Amino acid sequence: MARIITALVAGLIFGLGLAVAGMTNPAKVLGFLDFAGDWDPSLAFVMGAGVIITFIGYRLVLAQPRPVLAEKFQIPTRKDIDWNLIGGSAIFGIGWGLAGYCPGPAVSSLVSGATPVVLLVVSMLVGMLVVRVIKARG
Repeated sequence: MARIITALVAGLIFGLGLAVAGMTNPAKVLGFLDFAGDWDPSLAFVMGAGVIITFIGYRLVLAQPRPVLAEKFQIPTRKDIDWNLIGGSAIFGIGWGLAGYCPGPAVSSLVSGATPVVLLVVSMLVGMLVVRVIKARG
């Protein structure tokens, strides 16, 4: 139960941070991606802060002998670049550029109840399901 509550609190804090930073506002995100037009660099500072905090956080957490709520750390071990990574990155970038949302802010924006956001998240879930079915079939 402690793991579920911790995950819920972490998710709420993350979602609030995305909202405060403006990443749940598609107009702001599209302004950040519009290098040739009216470019808004403010989200670069948000992303930079996230990278710095993650860098420091990983060093502090991984210095511990084990996680507080798990038996061991679960760190990705793959280092290769394959077509799944390239294709997924391309789809992510295209979707982000078209919709102005990436998955985290889209899920955070569900609380608005706005139809476009709900449709976007449902579409993301359907896409994830389709990929799983295709991979399961070989």
